Amino acid sequence: MHDVLAAFEAESAALSDAMSTVDDAGWARPSPCPPWSVAGLFGHVIVTVDRVPGMLRADAPPAATVDATGYYRPGERFSAATNATRIAVGEDRAALPGPSLVTEFTTISGYVVRLCRQESAGRVVRTRHGDAMTLTDFMLTRVVEVAVHGIDLAAALDRPAWTTPEAASAVSGLLLGGDGPAPLGWDRLTFLRKATGRARMTEGERDAVARGGIRWLALG
Repeated sequence: MHDVLAAFEAESAALSDAMSTVDDAGWARPSPCPPWSVAGLFGHVIVTVDRVPGMLRADAPPAATVDATGYYRPGERFSAATNATRIAVGEDRAALPGPSLVTEFTTISGYVVRLCRQESAGRVVRTRHGDAMTLTDFMLTRVVEVAVHGIDLAAALDRPAWTTPEAASAVSGLLLGGDGPAPLGWDRLTFLRKATGRARMTEGERDAVARGGIRWLALG
């Protein structure tokens, strides 16, 4: 849990710092995740993090049945209907002015870190999709959300990605099934961009990555 929580905390702080300097025009820019604007995508990130407190208030399932990779499996959770709801909820959350969104995210992410530190390493939670997961695995999915959408937000704002080493390592480890080197000599950020569809891969690159045993994730 410690490494995952450290990655979440570091990446959340980097995202807060970056978004605190966005002006009004920046919040209205289109994001790489249409139909969201920058504000709408950031609202979505807030929603994904704000699910944790309610999960921790609920009764714990007896055992975990899904890991972080299994959470991103294709299915109903990425259907057109579910995506439409996901989009609408993110846009609703983004109704606040940009600075208020940053304050909200900073407050919520800090609260989540404090809550998680009070839990045992083996704590099991149930996701909104019905999956029983260890809190560690679920928080790894929150690192994915904050880090990958952070890359999206940086692209929308024409800024270099602010992805932290802690988050890049955690997400790469999930994709690679361990802390091994990224394929083809890529640095961690290049690998994350390519493996999550943020940068195009050639057919040869895709074949090489597949041979390396990458865990492809279904991302809505």
